[in-house]
Amino acid sequence: MPELPEVEVTRRSFADRIAGASILRVQMGKPLRWPLGCEEAALQGRSVVSVTRRGKYLLLNLDRGVLLLHLGMSGSLQFDQVLPARGVHDHFELLTSRGTLRLHDPRRFGAVVYADALDSATAAKLLGGLGVEPLEGGFDPLAFHRALQLRRSAIKQVLLAGDIVVGVGNIYASEALFMAGIRPTLRADRLSKPRAARLHMAIVQVLTRAVALGGSTLRDFSSAEGQSGYFQLDAFVYGRDGNPCRVCGTPVKAIRQGQRSTFFCTTCQKN
Repeated sequence: MPELPEVEVTRRSFADRIAGASILRVQMGKPLRWPLGCEEAALQGRSVVSVTRRGKYLLLNLDRGVLLLHLGMSGSLQFDQVLPARGVHDHFELLTSRGTLRLHDPRRFGAVVYADALDSATAAKLLGGLGVEPLEGGFDPLAFHRALQLRRSAIKQVLLAGDIVVGVGNIYASEALFMAGIRPTLRADRLSKPRAARLHMAIVQVLTRAVALGGSTLRDFSSAEGQSGYFQLDAFVYGRDGNPCRVCGTPVKAIRQGQRSTFFCTTCQKN
């Protein structure tokens, strides 16, 4: 599943190119996770003002309204002046005066939803429960620690929930916990203030590095320019079960938490 770094990399790969474009036509393929929420023709003639991000949602801010895009489990975007003929898994196209934005989504868990405004009920339903953005100034280490003190679940599961800090998905939660030296099974409310501060710093560093490396391409992720990511090649623990820890040499261990694989070093990461 594309996580926050992949979504941010995607945003950066086409945001400047589509800004200021006029919408010429919208074409929908097979139904996605949720309906568009307006008639396709109603978007004709509107302009794309900017492309921002909230968690794993891309926000195409229009001169009237906003389109909320989610890549789901296997989605990716393409944007160019000329694209190949539409394939069976291409389920949304936004034809504009500056090029075509296309959503390719084999599993159709992605979504494109129109909302009248970001403070509308439609947008609030999708964005209202999201936590603080980890790569922006509002991610405060003391507030992070206070929020963790209210959770009795394993810290990895708390990070994945996304209501304290948004966008720390499975890959990056494993990596941040390794960097902070914290066992993923440790209860969140048992983290001391110094350990929570180390985790806070690790989250920021891991996500920043992932964005710089173009995200992670495990199967089919690519940016809107068709570029793959390389973060996974330098991962310390994710996907490395049975291989020696890059720090101490202990074999990396894999367990299941909430139906997701978790990777950690039993020597470097403590309860």
